[in-house]
Amino acid sequence: MQKPSRSHRPVIFIVAMALVLSVAPAQGQATAHPELITADANAPSRPFPHFWEKMFGSGRAILSLRESYRRDLREVKEATDFEYVRFHAIFHDEVGVYQEDSEGRATYNFSYLDQIYDGLLANGVRPFVELSFMPRQLAANDILHPFWYKPNVSPPKDWEKWDQLITAFAKHLVERYGIDEVASWYFEVWNEPNIDFWAGEPKQATYWQLYDHTARAIKKVNTRLRVGGPATAQAAWVDAFIEHCARNNVPLDFVSTHVYGNDRAQDVFGTNENIPRDKMVCRAVNKVHEQISASPMPNLPLIWSEFNASYKNEPPVTDSIYMGPWLADTIRRCDGLVDIMAYWTFSDVFEEQGVVKTPFYGGFGLIAAGGIPKPSYHAFRLLHKLGDRRITLNSESALLTLRSDGTVVLAVWNYASPDQPGSTRDFVVHFKNTKAQQAQVWRLDSDHGDVHSAYEKMGAPRYPTQAELQQLRSASALIAPETRELKNGELTLDVPAHGLALVELK
Repeated sequence: MQKPSRSHRPVIFIVAMALVLSVAPAQGQATAHPELITADANAPSRPFPHFWEKMFGSGRAILSLRESYRRDLREVKEATDFEYVRFHAIFHDEVGVYQEDSEGRATYNFSYLDQIYDGLLANGVRPFVELSFMPRQLAANDILHPFWYKPNVSPPKDWEKWDQLITAFAKHLVERYGIDEVASWYFEVWNEPNIDFWAGEPKQATYWQLYDHTARAIKKVNTRLRVGGPATAQAAWVDAFIEHCARNNVPLDFVSTHVYGNDRAQDVFGTNENIPRDKMVCRAVNKVHEQISASPMPNLPLIWSEFNASYKNEPPVTDSIYMGPWLADTIRRCDGLVDIMAYWTFSDVFEEQGVVKTPFYGGFGLIAAGGIPKPSYHAFRLLHKLGDRRITLNSESALLTLRSDGTVVLAVWNYASPDQPGSTRDFVVHFKNTKAQQAQVWRLDSDHGDVHSAYEKMGAPRYPTQAELQQLRSASALIAPETRELKNGELTLDVPAHGLALVELK
């Protein structure tokens, strides 16, 4: 069974939680005893690169020319300082890169392409170039994916013309931006060829052919350009792909693949397990991490170029405060296994299912239509405050970190499934080996950073007015942090279900 078309993706939040020394209560019951966390600033630590916020996915290439897209990009850049953005369809006919004249000779037009990449770079973000989809005049067949913008997923009718397109494309980028700049980009061959985004048959063998042609064409332009794949859904094909590249001496600079929290174990692992939404992503990451380690190329970087809590439009997931704890725990579990993870997506300027019809429909973006920040946006914003070293902490609900300036930062969360109400949990955090007397506490929960109650009180308008949009943006803002005194180095926190707390010692 194939994964449904990618017009659904999830969002994330953070809430700090403590080392559980007592038995957790059943869903819906009150916490009988507080959970105790010992946060020792002098405990062993290790590097903690912010792998979860280096890259984001987005709607297709042409959407990046819209002011709404660029406004959301700037807002997420300010919150996370992300470095790369990935999108589909740079070769879609609406971008206008490829045409053939009446005699079948290829011509190239880089006008819109230049505007797309210029706009990203002007806003401090580099492209993670997904090489897709097939220009219709180059396609062997007119095989259109069901996405609203109907990308062609056919193999090329002429492999030499495909090679020439890739060569011309890469040469143009190097000429326009310089090799030092473009060598810092990534070139990923296609998107999810193991499902309905690739119509070659048999899928794997014809994708190998596509990858081989593309990677060699890129490297002929300049060996410094970085190319990789297989960009598969459901963490598929990676071991076989590396074997193919190693055996045939095909260039490969990184591995990329995808998984979502609600993917099925049968599709990802070939088992009949029921893997919970909060466990699926990092279990798949670990699977691929181990495949790379056991491969002929064990040092390949792993780039998870799509992830989210859901590949469906599920408002109780991606539009909700659920994303805070889900994201925080995903970061905790995946740390050390992956180089980059790209949340799908940074904005709901997004049209895979058609034009957005209402602000809150379970879209994948951190920012809803109309520029309304969702809880997931605030989750990323809070987690950005974590330090760049992770301190050992024996807890499954907290992250303890240290910034380069010596500031200790703790994230604590109260995870519950999106269909469960959960219960508030109390935590007593004992900080050791710090001279701090105060703590700044930010919260993300139904009373902090969640716009939904304001939207419902407004009557859930399908098309909010400008005045209503401004009210919603104000209602979605995080409340200023609370300053709390540490008493004998201790801090007591109550964290609602689906809540996240970020604690910064002062």
